[in-house]
Amino acid sequence: MTTSTPSTSRTDDAGRASADGPSTEIRHGGAPEGVDAHDWRRTAVVYQIYPRSFADANGDGIGDLPGITARLGDLADLGVDAVWLSPFYTSPQADAGYDVADYRDVDPLFGTLADFDALLARTHELGMKLVVDLVPNHSSDEHRWFREALAAAPGSPERERYIFRDGSGPDGSLPPNNWPSMFRGPAWTRTTNADGTPGQWYLHLFDTKQPDWNWENPEIREEFLSILRFWLDRGVDGFRVDVANSMIKDQALPDVALDSDGHPAGHFTSPDGESEIEGAPSPYLDLDGVHEIYRSWRAVLDEYTPGRMLVAEAWVQPLSRLALYVRPDEMDQAFNFDFLAAPWNAATLREVISASMANNDSVGAPTTWVLSNHDVVRHATRFGLKRAGGLHAGIRAVDDQPDAELGLRRARAATLLMLALPGSAYLYQGEELGLPEHTDLDDDLRQDPTWWRSGHTEAGRDGCRVPVPWEGDAPGAGFGPTGLTWLPQPAAYARLARDKQRGVPGSTLEMYTAALAARREFQLGAGSLSWESTPGADAVALRNGAIRVVCNTGSTPIPLPAGEVVLASVELPGDGTLPGDAAVWVR
Repeated sequence: MTTSTPSTSRTDDAGRASADGPSTEIRHGGAPEGVDAHDWRRTAVVYQIYPRSFADANGDGIGDLPGITARLGDLADLGVDAVWLSPFYTSPQADAGYDVADYRDVDPLFGTLADFDALLARTHELGMKLVVDLVPNHSSDEHRWFREALAAAPGSPERERYIFRDGSGPDGSLPPNNWPSMFRGPAWTRTTNADGTPGQWYLHLFDTKQPDWNWENPEIREEFLSILRFWLDRGVDGFRVDVANSMIKDQALPDVALDSDGHPAGHFTSPDGESEIEGAPSPYLDLDGVHEIYRSWRAVLDEYTPGRMLVAEAWVQPLSRLALYVRPDEMDQAFNFDFLAAPWNAATLREVISASMANNDSVGAPTTWVLSNHDVVRHATRFGLKRAGGLHAGIRAVDDQPDAELGLRRARAATLLMLALPGSAYLYQGEELGLPEHTDLDDDLRQDPTWWRSGHTEAGRDGCRVPVPWEGDAPGAGFGPTGLTWLPQPAAYARLARDKQRGVPGSTLEMYTAALAARREFQLGAGSLSWESTPGADAVALRNGAIRVVCNTGSTPIPLPAGEVVLASVELPGDGTLPGDAAVWVR
């Protein structure tokens, strides 16, 4: 996709808006006939909690389940509909809990199953749903079944639970193929036999301590159906599925095309064009076989009432492929990463929104919007960078630093645009405070495996995972009773703490709270979108029900639409214009 801004544009069959022509009649969104448009699985605003960084109850500097439970009232006050918990399962924490050793228990770092039950009960008491993370592509190398696999012989039933292969080359000393890890470096690690001789290799698309399950094995499929039922029986309302497009691999294990940096080619193209690489389809991402798995999961969830939700984390292109995950007999939602990755550019935003909704409309599914999460640079920082991109690599003190004021201004506008769109929306903890990325974190404190697997060339994701601030004048910004935080907070967090923004007109917290209330009042999640004519190429203008939305991505003020201003991302000048890098909702 181009990142240039054309002086004019035309409406095409996908419903893109004209920059200087009449409003298009093409509408996107809305539930198919016979489907409840207000079903929470279609409309919910879901708040992501990264447990180790949300709130610490016991004072060890690491967030925990009791800490979350104590702060849930703040999320109810914010106005979210549901909470998503990143992994809290038993884990050696090699990848912050995404290396699961026991899928049916809570890691002592975070608490106990009783603590989880109390958290779930409190969430429901406050009128919110609870969604938990599920990590089906890989386990921890400390999972009981992987230990059994290492102790067993090649070809044994124990080894068939994972992906073990003999090496290539005359003596098997080379990996079975050239697949790279998502965290950099090779995706294969060689084992050592009991007698000390080199053994087989096992696949790990992520860290060495995250061996991939063998989803060709019926035992694995049955195990995960059992895991689903374990948590559904406890009362959870759904699952966010980690790397949902990765479980099935081409059994021939063909080599992949690699770019000049050794990264897989052709897997994902961000809308800013930065990572655009032509290449063959991946032999381990987005293979059609994953859909059989999700149809079986859907059948299990449909045994429970009220309706339970599945949401896919799937970096999949084109959008027509992503829509396959949200067909009626599969998942309810799939994160829209094209939208997350889009640069601050009106033409690209219109194109991504239109294409996303058109493809999801084709299968009767809602579109699921997101701007930040635990894997990408926070959007309050991303939009302040001189150049787009760098979603996953992180930002170090030696890198170009963002313009914090500009980044937050654009982030607030982008958020108002997102929350006005039909469908579901996800918020990442702390974004309602306008938290920036920690961009000058001491390299010696980094814990993301990407940092060392990349040879200390990529900062990784620690910068977006810093403990959130609650009380600006308290030690550790009120994260816990001792002031300890597992990663240090940047200085800006003290003035952005929740208590410093609560009730303060114009604060980011108050803007989010007002936006969520208005979104509910005007039923925007259950609505539909039609494009409006725009007063210039730098504007995005749309209508959802009674609300008109205009977002100005340029620097020149543009005319406000007629009507009552419901909400604006900035203080309006009062001269009938919308300033640059700002958005407004008008009734």
